[in-house]
Amino acid sequence: MRAGDDGAGRRAGLNGFTHAVRVGQMVYVSGEVALDSMGTLVGPGDLAAQARQAFANLEFVLDLAGVSPSDVVQLNVYVVGLKPADWATVREAGAKFFPLRNPPAGTVLGVSALPQEGLLIAVDAVGVVKANFRPLRE
Repeated sequence: MRAGDDGAGRRAGLNGFTHAVRVGQMVYVSGEVALDSMGTLVGPGDLAAQARQAFANLEFVLDLAGVSPSDVVQLNVYVVGLKPADWATVREAGAKFFPLRNPPAGTVLGVSALPQEGLLIAVDAVGVVKANFRPLRE
């Protein structure tokens, strides 16, 4: 079972948000957070654990939309009470999912709170679905 998957392909998330929307070749993923498939917070008080879960959830949603992390063109990260040292923690968690060369454009923002108590990080992304061309039949 993959991160965020309850075995039936459903994911827990914040109420009121669609995980992703595809418009043409673009996929827009809402802020993925550190909730497991049952809606339980992963890593209370631990930014590193929450970042790993948020990026794993992001990867899961991207996969469902037919996009890989290397297809992400923009990444936004929101961290509660962001401190300069937090940047290294976020980068370490994200490095597993994004290419070291030519990573997506992005922004890291400090916020005062997220929509659920205990959440420390949210990650949203924009990806491009690569065209699938089939050879012409003769």
